[in-house]
Amino acid sequence: MATPTAGAKAPEFTAKDQNGNTVSLSDFRGKTVILYFYPKDDTPGCTAEACDFRDNYQSLLSKGFEVVGVSVDDEKSHKKFVTKHNLPFPLIADTDHSIVEAYGVWGEKNMYGRKYMGTMRTTFIIDAEGVITHVIEKVDTKASSQQVLDLISPL
Repeated sequence: MATPTAGAKAPEFTAKDQNGNTVSLSDFRGKTVILYFYPKDDTPGCTAEACDFRDNYQSLLSKGFEVVGVSVDDEKSHKKFVTKHNLPFPLIADTDHSIVEAYGVWGEKNMYGRKYMGTMRTTFIIDAEGVITHVIEKVDTKASSQQVLDLISPL
């Protein structure tokens, strides 16, 4: 499936977070959501990205954002990742790949000449009505929250 673009309605989803709680995109209606997709818990780039959102979480909340991470790892893996790095936001376990496929971020990757299927690191900004306002495909893992703020705030 193609990646939804700015102006499109964000695909709805319902799945479990790291604590086994059911989370739906519709739970966040009325708020601006930073929905970020990442390849794997506790890998260097994914940890840098999650910790950047963690370190700037209060600032993002004060600007009206909610942060939600999604990967194809299971709840147990997410729980370990959240606990190890003290992450204050939900991580969604998309073990059946339904969310990554709905958002068009599951695709062929290439590392060291080896091709495999995986999650493309991508961030979606979704407004209070559930419409995608921005898509960040070239994510700076060490400054992901600043990338979001740069899109929203005038320079």
